[in-house]
Amino acid sequence: MRPGALPSDGAPEATLALLREGYRFIPDRCTRLGTDAFRTRLMGRKAVCLTGGRGIRLLYGADGLTRRGAMPPTVLRLLQDKGSVQQLDGAAHRHRKALFMTVLVEEDAAERLAEMFARAWTVRLCAEGDSNVLAGASDTLAQVACKWAGFDQSISGDAALRKALVEMSDRAGSVGPGTMAALLRRRRVERQLARALSDLPEACPARRIAGFEENGAPLATKTAVVEILNMLRPIVAVGRYIAFLARTLAVGQEWQQTLCGADRVDIEQFCEEVRRQSPFFPMVGAMTTRRVLHEGLDLPSGQWVLADLWGTLQSQEAFPLPNQFHPGRQLSWRHPNEYFVPQGGGDAATTHRCPGERVTLALMMAAVRILCGRLHWDLPEQNLELALNRMPAAPESGVLLSDIRKLDPTS
Repeated sequence: MRPGALPSDGAPEATLALLREGYRFIPDRCTRLGTDAFRTRLMGRKAVCLTGGRGIRLLYGADGLTRRGAMPPTVLRLLQDKGSVQQLDGAAHRHRKALFMTVLVEEDAAERLAEMFARAWTVRLCAEGDSNVLAGASDTLAQVACKWAGFDQSISGDAALRKALVEMSDRAGSVGPGTMAALLRRRRVERQLARALSDLPEACPARRIAGFEENGAPLATKTAVVEILNMLRPIVAVGRYIAFLARTLAVGQEWQQTLCGADRVDIEQFCEEVRRQSPFFPMVGAMTTRRVLHEGLDLPSGQWVLADLWGTLQSQEAFPLPNQFHPGRQLSWRHPNEYFVPQGGGDAATTHRCPGERVTLALMMAAVRILCGRLHWDLPEQNLELALNRMPAAPESGVLLSDIRKLDPTS
């Protein structure tokens, strides 16, 4: 089926509709048109949008696609930047991706980061007494990630640098002066990290990226800094997932008691269901590099394709009663699933799926243990609604906690 045979959403230009509808843009149109794929025009470009398994299999399994040219320039520069692993294809992508798989999946990054975060965030919460979970967890993760990567206090203790790390994800889906300011702050961070590379300890994660060889030579300094940021930024972005799980604990307070003392399996299942329900990445894009035939689609070379992640996670076909929070769905990042795609689909080692899901789960589980087993906290009146036209989304209040104090183990 060529793109011309797909139904169109009928909009001569749908960019404003995307900004207005956000995460619902693709799934709602697919529902209205009675299809899993449709044609539209975004930012002056023809696009094919898909939801569900066929789109995930295309973006994370088909040959003849590249991530180059598939992101708006501001999104690319805030999230990944030119020359990053996400912009590579084929053998070059697999070679550099292996570095991230080793550092983030095969070694003890998840355990070390979770331990460091649990210690630092617990101290912070108790010292503050009142907290905004999204802001506080994200800033703590920025500090912890920099220390874990091998940077000293001049980097991890720099509040402006940590704020810039948070904004790289927070501003990626928006436009305007705030986005331009975030881009400028990212450039300053890049210069700071470049100056700090010579002082890194041997064998630390950042030094290993800086010394990684391709074609017989280490990465260029600019590329190394880009990839170090591509390691730090996703760790910091887990603060958004922690805010989502805190929101779940707040609106369903029975979960606090259920998870207090729960075993690892139950806590992990809770966190995976939080990831399924939460609006994190809205969609992922690619460009065809040649004609691509895929499950009834006939896509010409140069076709922009967008696969819906959030709508796929809400699929009634894959997840019965998807609007209900149900941790018993037996979901796991360990097993590739064309519908459970909070951080992408396919095999992380060979596709463009995020390699950091093991770290994500470890950090989320640490947060659950803190909020349900180590601390008492109250929930002041606040707005916990999610605005799905903001990308990335977050609880409106950030999830405010008050009167935070250590749990009395004798009570």
